[in-house]
Amino acid sequence: MPSLHEFATWEPLLRLLRTGNAGNLAVPGGHVAGQISHYGWSLPLQRRIPRPGQAAQVEDVQDEFDAVQRVQGALADIGADTISFTAEISPTGRSVLHLISPGPAVEPGIGGPHPGSLILVEDSVPEPWRRLPDPVPGAVPAPSVDLASLERTLRERVPGAVGATEAEIAATEARLGVALPDELKVLYRVTRARWEDWGEDHAVAERVFTAVGCELFPLDDLYIADASSRPCPWRFGAREAVVTPPDAAVQGLVGSPGWIAFGDNGGGDRIAVDLTPGPRGHTGQIIMLSHEDNIGAGLLADSLSQLVLEGRGPGRRGRHGDGPPAVARVNIRSLDSVRAAAHAGLEVLSLGVWEGAPFSLAPVTGLPRLRTLTAYPGTLADPMEIAELTVLEFLELGPEDWRVLVDAGAVPRGLSAAAIEVHGSRHPLQVVALANELLTLWDRPPITRTIVEGHLEPGV
Repeated sequence: MPSLHEFATWEPLLRLLRTGNAGNLAVPGGHVAGQISHYGWSLPLQRRIPRPGQAAQVEDVQDEFDAVQRVQGALADIGADTISFTAEISPTGRSVLHLISPGPAVEPGIGGPHPGSLILVEDSVPEPWRRLPDPVPGAVPAPSVDLASLERTLRERVPGAVGATEAEIAATEARLGVALPDELKVLYRVTRARWEDWGEDHAVAERVFTAVGCELFPLDDLYIADASSRPCPWRFGAREAVVTPPDAAVQGLVGSPGWIAFGDNGGGDRIAVDLTPGPRGHTGQIIMLSHEDNIGAGLLADSLSQLVLEGRGPGRRGRHGDGPPAVARVNIRSLDSVRAAAHAGLEVLSLGVWEGAPFSLAPVTGLPRLRTLTAYPGTLADPMEIAELTVLEFLELGPEDWRVLVDAGAVPRGLSAAAIEVHGSRHPLQVVALANELLTLWDRPPITRTIVEGHLEPGV
């Protein structure tokens, strides 16, 4: 198979792009752009709409699949995860392909050819991912804990199950670096939940899952659901905030060294024992971490005993608190001014689509916790006001606003990450050039660009 940087690898895809984008390519400066990874692709191709009542057929998109798989194979050959590209194709068939590799300092873009967040400080993560649980000195196990009833019920429901030995439990504790709570030890002394112990019989496994109230992990697969186990791109993580109201049962964390994941609800949501509960929670309560959320968890049961004996609750979450929100959005459907968002506890300010006059940032100048600012292009009256936001760690702006800061030498040097918000048909190479200017300010590896040239036969 040709390599990623050979024209033959891309030729089938370029033929499809030329056919589907003839009008765009014919104008001066016309180009097509896209992104391909191991897991999917984003391409400017119009797929045929099936007739009413008929499903799309594989053969309708077979040429696209074949062309993309050719590039995916070349990616795999060099151990790369993703590649973005832009291509100019003249009416004569002359083709200039620009391959854009993000490199170690750039997160992949989402759904398009433009770069994702720029990691200006190596290995940095958003503030919520650095947050550890607050101590709750008065937390105790729930009154519902009943070790004898828990063990008796489990043995009745899964008779003859193979339980873990004390040595196996001790080895798990050593691997995790934390002592397992008594209820979890009781559970795994009854069944260690290994697939081979069930004779690889799905019916037996289902009986165990029903008995416990979740899809139980084998003892060897227990893990600490700390913040590192819940990775998130900077662009989204920087918009989150840890909030734990005084009456919360569960702390509003990304993860905790006291969250021991031991199961799944069957839909990708993790079930964990919580050893670092909120102000109104119990040590050893059972929580669920939704795969659709970047942060926080819901309370399922006050104890493992309650989960097994009574069944799990709906995964309720606590209130967000009565004070002003730590995350504020100003746009045509939310808050209508920056002043309305401003308060001492504000951490994240997002300026979205707006039809009125651009905003001044004066109302939030000097706020002690404002660490994230995202501004939709055209929403800032004066980008230079950003220099007064002294604790920013993440900044997302449109290219024009970034240009103002870069040309003035006013890019905040306390940033850990940044992003360029792109709308419309801006050429990806212009955005890459701007991104590399920002990366250079922190002496970070640039986005690389490789030019591949070739010729497509007319009409082929």
